[in-house]
Amino acid sequence: MKKYVQVILLGVLFTVLTGTGLSQNETEETKAFQEALEQDGFTVQEGELAYFDLLRLLEEGALPSAYGNNPTTKYLIYFVPPAPGYEVEERIKQITSTLGVSENTTPFWDLGPDEAVVFVGRTPPECRYFSYDHYIIHRTIDDERRWIFANVEDTVNNLVINTEGTPNGSSGDPFNQTTVIIITADKGIDQRIRAAAQSAGYSDNITNTQVLPPAILNLGLENDSDTFAAFIRPALFNDTEAGDDYINNTPATVFRITPNNTTELDPYDYPELRVRGTGQTEFDLMDDLEELRIAILDRYNQSNATELPTSQGVPIGSDAIQRGINAVGPDNDAAYLWSANQTISSPTPPFFDTSQYYPFLRDPAITLGNNTDEFIIVYGVNHVATGKATYSNFCIYGADVWNGVRAITDEDFSGSAEEYLPDNPNAKYLYVYKLARNCTEEYPYCYEVPYGVGVHGIELDQPLFIGWRAYLENSTKTGPSYSEIVYDRAIKFDPKN
Repeated sequence: MKKYVQVILLGVLFTVLTGTGLSQNETEETKAFQEALEQDGFTVQEGELAYFDLLRLLEEGALPSAYGNNPTTKYLIYFVPPAPGYEVEERIKQITSTLGVSENTTPFWDLGPDEAVVFVGRTPPECRYFSYDHYIIHRTIDDERRWIFANVEDTVNNLVINTEGTPNGSSGDPFNQTTVIIITADKGIDQRIRAAAQSAGYSDNITNTQVLPPAILNLGLENDSDTFAAFIRPALFNDTEAGDDYINNTPATVFRITPNNTTELDPYDYPELRVRGTGQTEFDLMDDLEELRIAILDRYNQSNATELPTSQGVPIGSDAIQRGINAVGPDNDAAYLWSANQTISSPTPPFFDTSQYYPFLRDPAITLGNNTDEFIIVYGVNHVATGKATYSNFCIYGADVWNGVRAITDEDFSGSAEEYLPDNPNAKYLYVYKLARNCTEEYPYCYEVPYGVGVHGIELDQPLFIGWRAYLENSTKTGPSYSEIVYDRAIKFDPKN
């Protein structure tokens, strides 16, 4: 009995020290996996998982922008050790120290063509959506190191992931399930890692591969090689406490896996993508949306109304990679819109340059004062109600550093259009929401935009914009097609005097 208790206590101590949240049995399986990799001739280095708090990093000066953070979701990021014999860049250490992560890891890592980064552990608890996605972060073009922040391919999301609850991607329960996710460029390395995982007790039907295709990427460990990042996006947990526990004590670990000897390469081709679009659109609601627009303008006819333009917000990842521009972290599972009439079309400044990132967003220059007659009405089609999305939201951003203050989700605005269209049966597919500095108690669909709180608010004279997201159409298991959704809209109201 005494020996048994000692084993249990050692397992608990290991969990506390590593911060992985893994059970004793899971910890033993992970250790067996690592030993199997080492026996096969790999050097295995353990990394970390942590909440990549973009607002905190901006506030502390560790990053020059919040990069359009999504306040609905606390993104986890892989912190990966450098390759054997290499060191973490000094400027990265401000990020790791701000987030309390080991200085011997980095969120932006290079990778040799025969290396891999592996996630092993449990998926998020039940939530509306989650995905694992990998990105190119930097690329050197004509001796200029550019910030690209573009996704490489499709995500591994809750509808396609291989887990113990969804073996081989079959239907089932993907939440809080054991999974293995391999990021690599090489088929041979992938197969060797899968074999080691199986020897440690992880079935091949719970293993996923995310490809870094050499055809479009510059793999390697030199200064001009691309750097990468990997994120976990869980959104709208059913149990908030369980969700916070997963974020703060993720039951998983991350390995960097490097072969000790040079191997013959067998690189992956670019993977086949899931296709957006079903042929079914939301356009039958255009007349209802116009009726809603008129009702909004009539209600606030004592104010000056400025209808803001809406357009596609960010380029898709492959477009940004080909053009060498900043994509601002898109995801193939989402459609992105914003209240601006221009798109990102030029490189951004170097990574730690604190100059203006997106000065063109000042046209049109929209601000929000604290006059009770100054506010923004956001309205549109509820893409979840129409079946075009699993979840959707809109967020108000400061245009200077893309700091997202608050996201309003479809849960918040459901039923908000009936007050404007009481006799229209299609009002249930629409929404209306107000953004103001002061909300009246009699209207519940309103958010008071804070100011005077640094990056957690938007100052009265600070240019701003609205950004919309619509995530994951169930029938296609990817993002909705821009050609099938009705674009969301916004109107700025000001006092006539």
